[in-house]
Amino acid sequence: PSWPEFIIGTILFVLVFGFLAKIGLPRIMKTLEERHDQIEGGINRADEAQAEAQAVLQQYRAQLDDARHEAARMREEAREQGAAIIAEMRERAEAEARRITDAAQSQIEADRQQALTSLRGEVGTLATELASRIVGESLTDVARQTRMVDRFLDELDSADGGAAVGARGAGEAAGQATTPTGAGQ
Repeated sequence: PSWPEFIIGTILFVLVFGFLAKIGLPRIMKTLEERHDQIEGGINRADEAQAEAQAVLQQYRAQLDDARHEAARMREEAREQGAAIIAEMRERAEAEARRITDAAQSQIEADRQQALTSLRGEVGTLATELASRIVGESLTDVARQTRMVDRFLDELDSADGGAAVGARGAGEAAGQATTPTGAGQ
């Protein structure tokens, strides 16, 4: 280049460089700093968000563990309550079974007593008729008839063989009843 072009180029270069250094460079630096601050702030905010997320995650995990422990405790409590209910129901059933058994025993005893009373009356009537046939006279006196029936039944009750002796005694009484009437004819 020629000298005048060189000098004009240098002067213009210095002017443009000075202008850029004075006005453009501070703006560029300011923009770079803002961008740097934004990036640093973003990184810091990301670190803070990550730390907060970790804290929240730990909190959720703790709550989850608490919920699991609570669920296990509730299951155990329900199991214990179920066992208690089963035991209570079993006791109630056993008590009800005992009550029913006792009621049945009482009813059986009452029926037995009623049957004995009825049997006593029927045996008394049959014994009186049999004795009337054997003796040949009517035994209509109630007091006498009752004493004779009671004595006969007491003898049957006091015998060791119970029913066997009673059956044998009834058979003998029947045999005696036929013998005198047969002998009397």
